[in-house]
Amino acid sequence: MPIKSRAKISKTSKSAASVPGIIKIAGIQMASGPHVSANLSEAERLIEIAVSQGANLVALPEYFAIMGLKDTDKVKAREKEGSGQIQRFLAKVAKKHRIWLIGGSVPLEASVPDKVRNACLVYDDQGQQVARYDKIHLFGLDLGNEHYHEENTIEPGKEVVVVETPFGRIGLSICYDLRFPELYRAMGDVDIIVIPAAFTDTTGKAHWESLIRARAIENLSYVLAPAQGGYHLSGRETYGNSMIVDPWGVVLDRLPRGSGVVIATVNPSYQASLRKSLPALKHRVIK
Repeated sequence: MPIKSRAKISKTSKSAASVPGIIKIAGIQMASGPHVSANLSEAERLIEIAVSQGANLVALPEYFAIMGLKDTDKVKAREKEGSGQIQRFLAKVAKKHRIWLIGGSVPLEASVPDKVRNACLVYDDQGQQVARYDKIHLFGLDLGNEHYHEENTIEPGKEVVVVETPFGRIGLSICYDLRFPELYRAMGDVDIIVIPAAFTDTTGKAHWESLIRARAIENLSYVLAPAQGGYHLSGRETYGNSMIVDPWGVVLDRLPRGSGVVIATVNPSYQASLRKSLPALKHRVIK
């Protein structure tokens, strides 16, 4: 089945405003382990820090709830959409703090029993799930002693997803998607791109910042990229460097390593002025 080229627009709650204003967005950086409950406790602690700093929209990294000892651990932790410990947590925290919360990726049931959908879930400030994006591009790497084959445990998604929010149009993607600019073009004009990730230290050092800034510049969009950052019990090392980048490619905040929060202000008027001064999105010829 081919990938759908037109972005799926997810409806939001009645709290969505027609014209977005200046807001604060935050990304959570973690070094998640194999125990879901412990990871959720750490995520809640970090979300509370982001809220205390005025964040209206908070995004968690890929695999925030579980970075297992084996790839198959996430299959054992998978949930049915609409139920389960991880989804209850996301709904509860979003409602409690009256924030929009993006669960970087949650292992959900796939069409086959030995795989999951790596799903990015969006919750509004009432704790209602308003969007779901299933990771389309699956990471594969054979480089030295590093070997990763996500296709062994993950079933790929099929749809590009954009969600309408009080903060503008948000395009959803996950980690390895970052290397495929055609995905972001398929979203149309978006105000914020969210890229939760668990980049390896090796590929992160080489490409992470370059790719994040490129996606911001070419789409004249804010990019919110919360990441895993540190050593994991499985022996894996993730690059970290969670960051928020503005539409001109300026890094507004960055966290190199360890658990913590990146936070920055989104100014729609500034973004609109850049798009007016440099209307590259309107100058596209090849579509």
